[in-house]
Amino acid sequence: MGFLEVRFYGIVYALGFLLIYWLIYRKREELKIKRGQVDNLILILLVGLLVGARIFHFLFSDPLIFFSHPLEIFKIWNGGMSFFGALVGCFVGAVWYLKKIKLDWKKFADLIVIGVSVALIFGRIANFLNGELIGTVTNVPWCVIFTSVDYVCRHPYQIYASLSHVLLLGGLLYIDRLRINKKLNEGVVFWSFLIGYSLFRFITDFFRLDPIFFGLTVWQYLSLVVFACSLIWVIKKKYFKK
Repeated sequence: MGFLEVRFYGIVYALGFLLIYWLIYRKREELKIKRGQVDNLILILLVGLLVGARIFHFLFSDPLIFFSHPLEIFKIWNGGMSFFGALVGCFVGAVWYLKKIKLDWKKFADLIVIGVSVALIFGRIANFLNGELIGTVTNVPWCVIFTSVDYVCRHPYQIYASLSHVLLLGGLLYIDRLRINKKLNEGVVFWSFLIGYSLFRFITDFFRLDPIFFGLTVWQYLSLVVFACSLIWVIKKKYFKK
């Protein structure tokens, strides 16, 4: 019970970090990073994920919590993790550390997002098994009833999101192959991840039960911002040209 309770998405988080650790460790000579530095990087990514995910979750869903119950931010066992916040936290921490040890963060980012995409696939399946992030009400033949919430048939949003991440992973692997063949610049996989994730998130969130503001959820608005900024940056910096 409490913070000792084990959930499927917690297991997925752990396996996701193990996968990222393995990917970096396997290519440590190519990346010119020492084993101890790999350990430090993974630790920084973990801290960045937890801090960023919790802050963004409350910042966009319940900002008053910072004043009324600030200690709630540390109670991760109560749930509430924003992927965009986790992304920002990991990015800031990783860039800071890699610049500190004088390594190119773009090479690591291209590799890390591959592992992140795999974790997202199984993470949404874990949400489905836990009856979290439920979808909107529907009568489609494949609708699902989450008895832990109510007895209304809903879109299996988690499955939609998981399938979108499968497509995202396939696209990233293809782009990564082009990068390896010296046709694309370093960092293009990372920026492609941001573009693809935000686009799929915007689409699939139409089937997610979240508060609506002027026709969209707050996460859809954020997805549009990430999509536009990433696309502009890729075009401006000519990431698809060698």
